[in-house]
Amino acid sequence: MSVLISGITSVLVVVVFWWSHASQSLVDELLLGIAIALIAFLLVFIIVYYLLNELIFGKINPIYKTIQQLNLSDSELKEFLEGKDIGKELEEELTKWAAKRGNELTRLREMERYRKEFLGNVSHELKTPIFNIQGYILTLLDGGLEDESINRVYLERAEKSINRMISIVKDLEEISKLESGELTLNPEKFNVVALVQEIADSLEMKALNRGIKIVIARSKDTPIYVSADKKSISQVIVNLLVNSINYGKDGGTTIVSFSDMFDSILVEVSDDGVGIDQKDLNRIFERFFRADKSRSRESGGTGLGLAIVKHILEAHRQTINVRSKLGEGSSFAFTLDKA
Repeated sequence: MSVLISGITSVLVVVVFWWSHASQSLVDELLLGIAIALIAFLLVFIIVYYLLNELIFGKINPIYKTIQQLNLSDSELKEFLEGKDIGKELEEELTKWAAKRGNELTRLREMERYRKEFLGNVSHELKTPIFNIQGYILTLLDGGLEDESINRVYLERAEKSINRMISIVKDLEEISKLESGELTLNPEKFNVVALVQEIADSLEMKALNRGIKIVIARSKDTPIYVSADKKSISQVIVNLLVNSINYGKDGGTTIVSFSDMFDSILVEVSDDGVGIDQKDLNRIFERFFRADKSRSRESGGTGLGLAIVKHILEAHRQTINVRSKLGEGSSFAFTLDKA
């Protein structure tokens, strides 16, 4: 002990001697180094303390408390601890902890990628109609307003772009409600055949503009009753029929059929249009994804219709499936509970 004290005293004498003769710059550097070392030490200490407290003492303390409560003898304690590999349990706990943190980081990165992609898509979708409107207005202000041959045409085009923006915003609002769980479902009993017929009649002119015929493979006089939120299911059918018209071939046919699936009804919307490439099938329900971008924009589609369909059906705890072959057409099928 005396040797240790003598050694420490010698070191202190050397340090004091060096300190008294060192320049101010060296002293400042030393102080900075000490500060950095202290901060690093504190960080390491906090991390080690957390790991020890959460992963080691967190496992040992319950065992210790159990032993105290049971008031076991030495022989009983030995028997109690037999077969318990605390080291292995600790290793498993560390592995689980690392995996959990890894999953959280992966999820955060995925959310960030999703956010950037979503903002980019929204910006791109809104940019086109905004620039169109700006161009039409500037043309009118530069003298086109007085020219009757173009003023009405440009105003109608501006109106079309405005309507497109309104559609995008409405669909974004709808999908936001669906994803946040704000959509309130009000299940009721209704005739799904009559509902499809009503929607098909409302889309008749849109279909006729491309010579497409909508065929319902069941008479409305033969009802099929289901239980679901009628308003949101109407949106599903509208979106699927509009999709079939937009991507159907000129002079083609869209068929809506119904099949009995024991406790549910399978509703299928099929067309003989352009079809979907196999590599795109797993992405068609993504927001803003378009298999045929030019055709969708020409028809005024927002790129959100199928995403809305999927979310509505998921809210009903139902699924939707798609079969498609490029150049031959597509078929979307979903189920509804029988009433």
